[in-house]
Amino acid sequence: MRAVFAFLAGSLFGAGLFVSGMTDTRKVQGWLDIFGNWDPTLAFVMGGAILPMAIAWRIAEKRRFALLGDAMPPAPTPKLGRNLVLGSVMFGMGWGLVGLCPGPAIASLSYGGFEGLIFLAAMLVGMATMPSVRGWLDRPAEAQ
Repeated sequence: MRAVFAFLAGSLFGAGLFVSGMTDTRKVQGWLDIFGNWDPTLAFVMGGAILPMAIAWRIAEKRRFALLGDAMPPAPTPKLGRNLVLGSVMFGMGWGLVGLCPGPAIASLSYGGFEGLIFLAAMLVGMATMPSVRGWLDRPAEAQ
């Protein structure tokens, strides 16, 4: 049953990415180009995502068990740290340079073409090397 719900949720998410234009790199880069030819239409996509998630988080914080019976995970700590800042900067650089983030990048593979495969390969290399980079960053300053 869990696989069915995962498939349905993933299908709905992917369809939303296509319909909203999040897999169109020109549209995403137009959204990020606030000092040039700015395209504000993705603000509606963001609003359409933030509002239901705010409601879902309010409902989820009152529940002890998920719909499939598992215990609800604890809420994340709202701590701003180096890992969050560095991860956000890396995500933003990739999003701004290419116009894709991981979800739309995977969904855009269905378009075909070599560029999506290059981005996916670079993303996987980054994900694979991040644990060693994080270990290097977490070492005390005097050990470096």
